[in-house]
Amino acid sequence: MNIVGIVLAVLLVILAIVIIMAGVKVVPQSETRVIERLGRFHSVLGPGLNFIVPFIDRPKTIYTRRIENTIGNQTVVRMTATSVIDLREQVYDFPSQQVITRDNVTTEINALIYFQITDPKKAVYEIDNLPNAIEKLTQTSLRNVIGELELDETLSSRDTINSRLQNILDDATNKWGVKVNRVELQDITPPESVRIAMEKQMQAERNRRAEILNAEGEKQSVILRSEGERTSKINQAEAIKQAEILRAEGEARAIILNAEAEAEAIRRVAAAVAATKTDPATYMLAMKYIETLKDMTTGKDSKTVFMPYEASSVLSSLGSLKSLFKES
Repeated sequence: MNIVGIVLAVLLVILAIVIIMAGVKVVPQSETRVIERLGRFHSVLGPGLNFIVPFIDRPKTIYTRRIENTIGNQTVVRMTATSVIDLREQVYDFPSQQVITRDNVTTEINALIYFQITDPKKAVYEIDNLPNAIEKLTQTSLRNVIGELELDETLSSRDTINSRLQNILDDATNKWGVKVNRVELQDITPPESVRIAMEKQMQAERNRRAEILNAEGEKQSVILRSEGERTSKINQAEAIKQAEILRAEGEARAIILNAEAEAEAIRRVAAAVAATKTDPATYMLAMKYIETLKDMTTGKDSKTVFMPYEASSVLSSLGSLKSLFKES
């Protein structure tokens, strides 16, 4: 009897421990559990130590999406059932899908979506299989957005597409207790024939821009060269002009000085002649005659000099010149 009592006591202790362990739930930070009591929503457990009624309260099972890499370095998406609800921001990497642009070009696009569960109750009860629902919603929204754009717009407007997708998904998942923070398009892969045509088009555009730049450079070079030549010619003409002006001013000044000198000489000679009471005309004629005679007799080939008969009257005035210079 004692042995039976001991066994029963041990069983009661084990049962109590099991019941206590079933009623105690420790929730890590950034996680939560949705508790159902007899099949109905009861509460949401917060981080830390929580107590529930064993065998009456139980956590709600939900689905999660995990990406795993196999031995062959292949990416595999696995859907698992769990009672843990992760409240951190999560990333879903969706596989590539084919979409058709407005100009009927089939393109492969894969996207990333960053979202966070903000209301665990809605995430559990408002939608079945939340990861699958988000994936399908992203795919259909992506087809709708890309279908409104041409291929060139799709390739050059990633930020616009990301913003539109983020707004569409955020509005649609709001009633699921989910906040879509960001959507990113990873790769946009057009068909091979389209890529080749685009490469040829880009090469032709680059060549056209290079030719335009070369033409602009040659044009600027010609303009600068012509402006330089024009400036050089202007400077040369200005220099010649200044030189001519200075030479003319010099010649004019020389003529003025010569005239002033001759006038002064004549004035002095006239004064001296008047003082000796000699005829000024005779004096001037004699001086010119002497100068001319000097020029006639200084030549290399001069042998004989013939003097006119009338020169005797001029030479007779040399005596008077002698007396004139003596007195002066």
